[in-house]
Amino acid sequence: MLARAHGAARHLAGLGIKPGNRVAIDSPDVLPWFLGTDLLGAAALVVEPAWTPREREAVLADVAPDVVVTGSAPSTTDTVEAAAGPWFYLPTTSGSSGSPKVLLRTRESWLRSFEVLGRFAPGEVLIPGPLSSSLFLFGALHALWTDNSVRLLPKWEPAAAAEACRTATAVHLVPSMLSSLLAVLERHPGSALRTVVCGGAKLDDAVRERFARVLPDAELIEYYGAAEHSLIAIRRGADGLRPVADVEIREGVLWVRSPMVFGGYLRGGEVCPVDDEWSTVDDLAELKDGVLTLFGRAGTVVSSGGKLVSAEEVEGVLRAVPGVSDVVVTGTPHPTLGEVVTAVVETDGVQLQALREQVRAGLEPGKRPHRWYSTKALPRTASGKPARAVLAGQLADGTLERLT
Repeated sequence: MLARAHGAARHLAGLGIKPGNRVAIDSPDVLPWFLGTDLLGAAALVVEPAWTPREREAVLADVAPDVVVTGSAPSTTDTVEAAAGPWFYLPTTSGSSGSPKVLLRTRESWLRSFEVLGRFAPGEVLIPGPLSSSLFLFGALHALWTDNSVRLLPKWEPAAAAEACRTATAVHLVPSMLSSLLAVLERHPGSALRTVVCGGAKLDDAVRERFARVLPDAELIEYYGAAEHSLIAIRRGADGLRPVADVEIREGVLWVRSPMVFGGYLRGGEVCPVDDEWSTVDDLAELKDGVLTLFGRAGTVVSSGGKLVSAEEVEGVLRAVPGVSDVVVTGTPHPTLGEVVTAVVETDGVQLQALREQVRAGLEPGKRPHRWYSTKALPRTASGKPARAVLAGQLADGTLERLT
């Protein structure tokens, strides 16, 4: 990897790239281009292949890259002396609820995050998704920081991930992926995993219990963070999700002050710094006795008949139904209630009766879905999280199958 990173750096230097420049990586060969860009003190954007033409055009207009690289990075035996620049990474927001925005990150903010996550035992680290997702890129760079090898899967596929876990000793993923992986490993036992790192969304207690049964010798590390904030809180074992050192929070709508926070936005090629030391992504949370409890993003709270319903609470109950791969709960318009709780279930054929029995047992009446839809595959962002904005369009268009 180092030979190709230095080869990428030499190629980019030949194109005039220097500290402070910006490079857009439009190639599946992300890691050597990214590391080569960093060696020169430049900042890298990883182009997301799933962006629409409009999204791609908007992101590139905001970044205004000095160079766009494609194809494979070259290799060399000649090394390049490392240089420092103001930024090293230009992540974009996930787009799960709207159009991507371009952020500015420093090397130091991610190095601090690596230290919080800590070092793994020697081995192979599985990254089962595209490096255009900051979550998976973070995992790959953390693996290199720990001197471990990286195994990449270009897209999420549970059977392929389970097969890779026969040799991989660690993996980075999101809760829906963990649930799918455990389902495969239940049917086909056998894994070398010793560390499982799960981020991107709240993990349900039922999945934790399942993890303990299926992978009793592995450690589960959960973290809460955002592209804007890096790591905010971390959970190891039964100790609960706790804010990491030097991270200050205000509960309710969660506001964060942290040395790992992003440095601002890129808009129209111009740097727009963050004026306030405190920032938020509108997640709802409560801090009690040092334990942080998350209730989901403010935009995922359904207001139905004057009652506020946490979508994530309902989703957690429904994911425990056998045959449910994943679920998204949202609100759809109602003439008198304002919204009604609506569930879109990713499944190959679960019965509506089983879903209703589950919510009757686990939720009070005002929180139970009144409209049910099914799909074989939820639309997803590059990190594997459900793309809620896309799903809202499908509900509005009437293209989802109604469960009756």
